[in-house]
Amino acid sequence: MSNKKAIIIGSGVAGLATAIRLSVQGIAVTVYEKNNYPGGKLTAFEKDGFHFDAGPSLFTQPKNITELFELAEEPIENYFSYQPVTIACKYFYANGKIVDAYTDAENFGQELQDKLVESATTIKKYLARSQKLYTNIGTIFLNHSLHKRKTWLNKRIVKALAATKYSYLFKTLHQYNKAKFTSAEAIQLFNRYATYNGSNPYKAPGMLSLIPHLEYNEGVFYPKGGMISITNALYQLALKKGVQFHFNTAVQKIIYHEGTVRGIVANNENITSDIVVSNLDVYFTYKNLLNNETKAKQILKQERSSSALVFYWGIKTTFEQLQLHNIFFSNNYAAEFDCLFKKKTLYNDPTVYVNITSKMETGQAPAGKENWFVMINVPANVGQDWEAIKMEARKNIIEKLNQLLSAGCSAQIDIEPLIATEEILDPVIIEDKTASYQGSLYGTSSNSKLAAFLRHPNFTGAIKDLYFCGGSVHPGGGIPLCLKSAQIVCDLIKKEKRAH
Repeated sequence: MSNKKAIIIGSGVAGLATAIRLSVQGIAVTVYEKNNYPGGKLTAFEKDGFHFDAGPSLFTQPKNITELFELAEEPIENYFSYQPVTIACKYFYANGKIVDAYTDAENFGQELQDKLVESATTIKKYLARSQKLYTNIGTIFLNHSLHKRKTWLNKRIVKALAATKYSYLFKTLHQYNKAKFTSAEAIQLFNRYATYNGSNPYKAPGMLSLIPHLEYNEGVFYPKGGMISITNALYQLALKKGVQFHFNTAVQKIIYHEGTVRGIVANNENITSDIVVSNLDVYFTYKNLLNNETKAKQILKQERSSSALVFYWGIKTTFEQLQLHNIFFSNNYAAEFDCLFKKKTLYNDPTVYVNITSKMETGQAPAGKENWFVMINVPANVGQDWEAIKMEARKNIIEKLNQLLSAGCSAQIDIEPLIATEEILDPVIIEDKTASYQGSLYGTSSNSKLAAFLRHPNFTGAIKDLYFCGGSVHPGGGIPLCLKSAQIVCDLIKKEKRAH
């Protein structure tokens, strides 16, 4: 058993996973969390009998979770269960077309051939390339630090570089997709994957075409109890492994001396530690905890990712035509992203995402009703009038849903009188609750070919034994990447421990 101690700042999903992995290494782990609950963005709430997952709603790559339980030698079935989802997402287009995106590549290809006159063979080839891209390149860059020499000496790096095509780096995702598909609808569908890390498909590189592999080759899943069950399972596992938690305890400062971390200050008390891992947004880590304004400003040179505006609606009835995940596309995707990233404002015809967990599980909403998580992408907070934006967005969303859900129905649908209860989440609240700078969901965007290399590493050469995990550092945002950041950090710590 190691006599080393580690402090983790923040109990987001990456912080929880880091705590578990370090405890398995025999390190005594303590987590400090400013909120009174674990999970960061991955939380939930109940209102008027409706259950709402408050944050991330898509579950892919369950192996990232199962691996933690295997490492901890704990039976996952005692903590967590999930099931595959047949349809990854249902897509509604402004022109009235509707597509069911099956998680089986064969069925998905046939669906796009039937609905969009897009060759099923073309779809299968695209997904095969996506898989090859993820396997040969993605696994190297997502599972290892890009800022360590050893990564570049990995024998697989030659294979990765050989698989890197011009179009992956020097064409945008939109240009890449436009060259592969003939229908505007298919291009828009595959452009959407840039939003999975808060980016613009008209700026982000074709490399992001590896993301569809996760849904159509590996699958989409639903965790029993909703997404909050991921947080609950990891928290319980951390407790089982002896991790100590201090909630309602904001860290005030990271202590370091002569280039080595020494601990933290919390509740005006110095607390020593051999290792400190920040799961806080890396910008706020430098600005507030390290008092390093220069480095904080350097981080801000990279473009922020998009944020989100979420309406949590308890709906008085059920909609048979909807699935667990649903997208109502904008009629002009390019104009929408121009508003998000250039004009920093709301587009009047936003793409609307609706997640309904009551489709999968009774108890998520009262009988005969549904819990709608209704989200649109919005720019990061730079001082916009969010009260006005929320009012305008609500009106635009309802009009859009009414129009597209009424198509093909005998009666006109009106969503507004069906809303029994409502809560709203905006970028200002996101920043306040999760300390994500400007409410950006993924830290920096991937709107350049060098974005992956410019993202802050999981360590700093300036301060020994200080590490970083979570969505604002390598390899990026979203649950799978946050869990991978925890793995990278813990691998780095293990190697350091062996070296001494």
